[in-house]
Amino acid sequence: MTHDLLSTWRPLLAAEASAEAQAAGTEPGDLEQAVWVRLLERLDTDGPPPDPQRWLRRAVRSEARRCRRTTRLESPYDGEPAADHAAGPEQLALAAARRRALRDAVRRLPGRCPRLMTALLSPKDLTYREIAGELGISQGSLGPERSKCLGCLRRLLTTEVAARGARG
Repeated sequence: MTHDLLSTWRPLLAAEASAEAQAAGTEPGDLEQAVWVRLLERLDTDGPPPDPQRWLRRAVRSEARRCRRTTRLESPYDGEPAADHAAGPEQLALAAARRRALRDAVRRLPGRCPRLMTALLSPKDLTYREIAGELGISQGSLGPERSKCLGCLRRLLTTEVAARGARG
């Protein structure tokens, strides 16, 4: 049943999501996924809708409205709180300690990771092409190499950062 719905409704859903996504400030695939989830929830409780095409169009528009509301309510971070020039000495000391801990962990990484992570964290904001040229590796291998290095860095830092205790 669900497979039949997927194959039958997919073209209509893709068209509706593509039409609404731009105005909603989201990707068509995100809208499609939200509507599929909504359909699965409905199938669990009420069964299939009596007029599937109408339900689908209304669900897409409803999800698009929800995305627009969410986008309006969200505000981007201006940066790390310690990056504020008017920050107090405590925030500045904490930010310096975080940067120092990160640099120390980066130096302990294996292989090419220290050089790669140093280039990625550089204040020069180097492009992938510039980093690849500096390290002498292909630009296409930077992404996988970066993922591997970030995984190593995550494991290193996890052992150093205490887990938060239970709240409440």
